[in-house]
Amino acid sequence: MSGAVPAGLTRVRRLPRGPRPENVPLLVGRACALVGLLDIAAGVFPRFRHSRMHALAEVLPGSFGPFAAALSLSAGVLLLLLAHGLKRRKRRAWRAAVALLPLGALAQFGYRHSVLGVLISLALLAPLLRHRDQFAALPDPRSRWRALANFVLMGAGSLALGLLVVNAHPHRMIGSPSLADRLTHVLYGLFGVEGPVHYAGNTSWTVAFSLGALGLLTAVTTIYLAFRPEHPAARLTEEDEVRLRALLARHGGRDSLGHFALRRDKAVVFSPSGKAAVTYRVVSGVMLASGDPIGDVEAWPGAIERFMDEARAHSWTPAVMGCSETGGEVWTRETGLDALELGDEAVVDVADFSLAGRAMRNVRQMVKRIERAGYETRVRRVADLPAAELDRVRRAADAWRGTDTERGFSMALGRVGDPADGDCLIATAHKQDAEPGAYGDLKAVLHFVPWGADGVSLDLMRRDRAADPGMNELLIVAALQAAPRLGIARVSLNFAMFRAALARGEKIGAGPVLRAWRGLLIFLSRWFQIESLYKFNAKFRPRWEPRFVVYRASSDLPRIGWAAMQAEGFVTLTPPLPRALRRPTPARRPCTHGDAHAT
Repeated sequence: MSGAVPAGLTRVRRLPRGPRPENVPLLVGRACALVGLLDIAAGVFPRFRHSRMHALAEVLPGSFGPFAAALSLSAGVLLLLLAHGLKRRKRRAWRAAVALLPLGALAQFGYRHSVLGVLISLALLAPLLRHRDQFAALPDPRSRWRALANFVLMGAGSLALGLLVVNAHPHRMIGSPSLADRLTHVLYGLFGVEGPVHYAGNTSWTVAFSLGALGLLTAVTTIYLAFRPEHPAARLTEEDEVRLRALLARHGGRDSLGHFALRRDKAVVFSPSGKAAVTYRVVSGVMLASGDPIGDVEAWPGAIERFMDEARAHSWTPAVMGCSETGGEVWTRETGLDALELGDEAVVDVADFSLAGRAMRNVRQMVKRIERAGYETRVRRVADLPAAELDRVRRAADAWRGTDTERGFSMALGRVGDPADGDCLIATAHKQDAEPGAYGDLKAVLHFVPWGADGVSLDLMRRDRAADPGMNELLIVAALQAAPRLGIARVSLNFAMFRAALARGEKIGAGPVLRAWRGLLIFLSRWFQIESLYKFNAKFRPRWEPRFVVYRASSDLPRIGWAAMQAEGFVTLTPPLPRALRRPTPARRPCTHGDAHAT
C-alpha cells in the first residue's frame, strides 16, 4: 500500500496507463451515424444530390423509386439507432449494421442512382468486417419498459420525419393544404392509410411508402423489444448474500458502507479466492460500484480485476461511488483509473459525544423542547421488536417516504425489518395522541445498519409530517446516548457531498472561484439537499472522512453523474406503478449458514 494522501489533497494520482485501446468502434459508430443521416436525407429529399447516372435512371422501372426511398429512410433511422451500440462494441449492433449497410447501399443506388452513396456505405462496411473481433460486448440488462420508451421516442421521431417527407415536395403538392391537413396526412400515412394531401405524378407513392416505412419501423422495433427474450438486471442471490454476510462478519468493521452491499438490486463479483467481493449495479451503461470492496484487503485486487473484466465484457463504463481513501488508492493502483474527492462522511465517536457545551446548545435545546412536548424514544435491535410493531414500523417508513420511488444506492439498504437483518438498529419516536393514527403512537423512525462489531451506519430517516420539527435530531441523540448499552462505539451519519467546498467557501479569505463554486452548490441545494445535509451533520460535531469517486476519464464524469443520480433515485426514467398495484416484496428467510448474522 502507498502512503496516505496528504491533507487537503482532493485527487488521487493516477498510475501510468498501458497502451490506449483501439478507437475503431468509436470511429465506426460516428461514421454509422453520419451514413444514417445521409440515408435519411436521401429518402426525404430526392434532390439531396443530383444523379450522375441519367442514362441508367431512364432504364430503371419508375415504380422502384418509392420503394427505394422508403428503404433508404428506414435504413438511415436504424443506423442512427445502432450508432450508440457500435460505439459501445455491442455484438448485436454489429450484426444489424452489417445487414443494414448493404441495404442502404442498394437504396442509394436504386433511388438516387448515386455511386458515391454506395461507396460510402461499403466503405463503412469494410472496417466493420475487418475489425469484427472488437465488437464482442454482451447485452445490457433490459426490461419491458424499453419497448414503451421505444414506442414513444420512435413515434415522436417518425412524426417529425414524416412532416419533413410531406413538406419536401412543395412544387408537386396539389393545392395549399393547412398544417392540420399535413399532420393528419402524416398520422394516416404511418398507419398505411392515404391522407388528405395529394401530389402530382409518382410523388404520392414516394410519400406514402416513406410514411408507411416509418410506421412499420416503429411497430417492428417496439414489438421486437416487447417480445425478445429478457436479459434481466442481475440480482443478489441467496447464496451470494450468505457469502457476503460471512465476509462482513470478518471484515465488516473496515468500511461503514460495507453492509449496504447487501442491497438485493445489486450484483456481485468475487475474487478468485472468494475472500473479497465488489457489488455493483448497471445504470445507463455505467457499471456503478459503491464503497470499498468487501472482504480481506489482500484479496481486493482479485475482486477488482473481476469487476473490470465484467465491465470490458459488456463494454460498460466502470465507476466507483463513495469509496474511502484506502479504497481509492487500491482502485487507482490496480486499474489505472482516476479518483476525485466527492465529499465527506460524518462519523461520530460515541465516547466523545455530549450534549454539554456551547457548540451543542441548539441541539440540546431542540431535544429538550421535543421531550417536554411529550415525545419519548426507543432504541432497539430489529430482532428485539415484536412482529406486530416491526410491521407497523415498516408500513410507516414506506408511507412517510417523500417520493414515489425509494432513494438511495451507496448508503441505503432499501428495506426495513427483513428477517435476515436482525442486527440492524431501529430508533423510534412515540407520542400518545387523543386519536391514535394508522401507526399508533409512532411518529418517526431511524434505521441503522451494522458497521462491524462496534458500529452502525445511518440508513434512512422517516417521520410523520404532522409531528413536531426536530424528530431526526431527537432520534440521533437518542441513538448516540443508547449506543454504549448496545456495544456501539461509532455511528456513521449522512454523506455530505462537496462538504470541503461549502466549509472553505464560507470562511474569511476564500477566493472568488471558491466562493462562486459554493454559490453554485447552494443553488443546487434547492433540489439535491447539498447544503442542508452538511449543516445537519455538522450539528453533532462529527469527524469527517473523505469519500471518492473513481472513474476512467474526465469525459466519463457527466455520464457517471447521470447514472449515479438515477441509481440514487433523484432521476426516474421509468414511471413507478401506483402503490395499490405494486406487488409486495416477499420476506426472505433468515440466513442459517454459520456466522452470517455475526455482529
